[in-house]
Amino acid sequence: MRLAYITAGAAGMYCGSCMHDNTLAAALIALGHEALLIPTYTPIRTDEPDVSQRRIFFGGINVYLQQKLSLFRHTPWVLDRLFDARRLLRWASRFAVRTDARLLGDLTVSMLEGEHGRQRKEIAKLVRWLATDVRPEIVVLTNALLSGMVHDLKRQLRLPVLCTLQGDDIFLESLPEPYRGQALRLIQDHCREIDGFLATCRYYADFMAGYFGIDRRKIDVVYPGLNLAGHGGPRPTADGPPTIGYFARICPEKGLHVLVEAFRLLRQMPGALPCRLRVAGWLGEGHRPYLNEQQRKLRDCGLAPDFGYVPCPDRPSKIRFLQSLDILSVPTTYREPKGLYVLEAWANGVPVVQPRHGSFPELIEATGGGLLVNPDDPADLAAGLRRLLDNPAERAELGRRGQEGVRRHFNADRMARETLAVLQRYL
Repeated sequence: MRLAYITAGAAGMYCGSCMHDNTLAAALIALGHEALLIPTYTPIRTDEPDVSQRRIFFGGINVYLQQKLSLFRHTPWVLDRLFDARRLLRWASRFAVRTDARLLGDLTVSMLEGEHGRQRKEIAKLVRWLATDVRPEIVVLTNALLSGMVHDLKRQLRLPVLCTLQGDDIFLESLPEPYRGQALRLIQDHCREIDGFLATCRYYADFMAGYFGIDRRKIDVVYPGLNLAGHGGPRPTADGPPTIGYFARICPEKGLHVLVEAFRLLRQMPGALPCRLRVAGWLGEGHRPYLNEQQRKLRDCGLAPDFGYVPCPDRPSKIRFLQSLDILSVPTTYREPKGLYVLEAWANGVPVVQPRHGSFPELIEATGGGLLVNPDDPADLAAGLRRLLDNPAERAELGRRGQEGVRRHFNADRMARETLAVLQRYL
């Protein structure tokens, strides 16, 4: 099968959606299919071998210039290619990560207007390349924010177009009005032209059916899977008190502040055993003050020596960090549709304590690898953490179950085969 997966770069960040898309494309290729992962806006960033195409479409510089200056909506395509150079886009990404989603409302709406928007030239380039160079049998948009191109894709290529739902609402809800309402209405219109959808858990399929006005029967659920290479090796011998860990992008929506408050409450509980808190994950410059504020809170209550931020710039360091943990908790304030960090913790035998929302109940039900607590409730999170800290045998058993569950149900090969079964129905 010849597949075109159109994904969106995240301006130099490690992004769960990019990593999911890259892992899936690599697994499809391993099964003998032609799966082209086509980046838009910026190159993707992943800690696995990058299987995406070298050429970038909808390059972030061109998209921005065409939004702001009418001249660039008519420049020759050969000139545009200069602005789409990977090295230049990576350099520009250093500034893009500081851009608040609330400031991107007009650009988001224009992109969703498709052939009627200010970036219509970019759609023409991509569609022409697909028609002449790729000739796919099916196209998958890896998020609904790319759906502005669906009309031209279907009209000119005459093939099925599907869409993966994996976090679109989080960005949309950050937009101010009137942009949020305009963008949502445009996506709802585009969804009527999209042939089918894939979601990363049952919760998100149900939620997005209502959010975008999609017939729930058109949404198939394919849970995410990991490339397990390197995961699950021998863990180092403990050299101190148990370690609670956080591994995710460091930002308010991932809930580090909830975990910090739970850690404070935990350490103040009568009879509580000593423990440490270690934090790792992508830290953008815009969120460095947020991390500093969490450190200040712990310093003010005398817990600074038990806290540490651990940079993990690559895959080996990530795996070493996860293997150093006794418990992982990423208490998101939003309803997480994927939860790759939970799967990565389990792949290394680490149990989790997670909020009872989003994909987490389904993942824990499937594996038995952790505990659920009330969302946005530091006291209940502290109680869950203490339960596992006080019971090493239960901690070990939950970690074992999680590891076995990931290897059986949440591996990349299973994800690719289930995805193929869905796509083949549309050919």
